[in-house]
Amino acid sequence: MAKKTSSFAGLGGLVFSTDAGRHCPDCSQPVGACTCSNSAIVEGDGIARVRRETKGRGGKTVTTISGVPLAEEPLKELASALKKRCGCGGSLKEGVIEIQGDHVELLLAELLKRGFKAKKSGG
Repeated sequence: MAKKTSSFAGLGGLVFSTDAGRHCPDCSQPVGACTCSNSAIVEGDGIARVRRETKGRGGKTVTTISGVPLAEEPLKELASALKKRCGCGGSLKEGVIEIQGDHVELLLAELLKRGFKAKKSGG
């Protein structure tokens, strides 16, 4: 009787691994060691959406800004400048700027002043 061979036997190579976490689709390196991530710009329509959120934050109000068409480093600088403008804390998580408190109108005006297309999102 002939030995049954797999149809994938000739392909070889690693199919899936969780050792290094997520990989960059461009350079196939782990996201932390990616060499092309500094030049990557957030995909989208180029409109910064500013919204007020309270869900999942223990009743605290947070203003979020998503969709800003900037790379990682300029986005960090923008987040820092917006936090200083509002006089409060905040963070940058996965391309979304979070500012503590309800500052929707102030942030909309500041983003428009800096030349971004911005609009209010949500209720």
